[in-house]
Amino acid sequence: MKKIIPFIIILILIASCKSYNTSPVINNENQNNLIASDTVSISSDENDYEIIIIEPGFNSWLLSTARPEGYHSQEWLESRNALMVQSWNQRNLQPQNYDPNLYEVRIDYDTYSDYGYEVNYKLYNYFLYFQIKYKQRLSSFSPRI
Repeated sequence: MKKIIPFIIILILIASCKSYNTSPVINNENQNNLIASDTVSISSDENDYEIIIIEPGFNSWLLSTARPEGYHSQEWLESRNALMVQSWNQRNLQPQNYDPNLYEVRIDYDTYSDYGYEVNYKLYNYFLYFQIKYKQRLSSFSPRI
């Protein structure tokens, strides 16, 4: 059976969402793999950033398994996200050493920007889900729920 590689992550941190009138279009050869329930999108007019995560099973995992919102502070989430984004981006730049199908896109995460709680919460939980599902380790911390 041919291995189907799911969408890993499409993360768009837009400095000004208000300047875009349409949603980004994802052109994929196999549209059957993309199901509305597998897409998590967070956008905020307040801080003008957006995150889109397209990963089969992530939304149901987030609702059923992840710690509830408010469990960790925003500062704690930001510190963990900074570590994992750095590791992710290093792996993205080394396709000869790491599976390029897992680390398809670079994540533009500025540690000096305030993305808000919701964006940091979803990003952190995606990293947990990714590490558990694909048996990867993005930091010295073990992924645990």
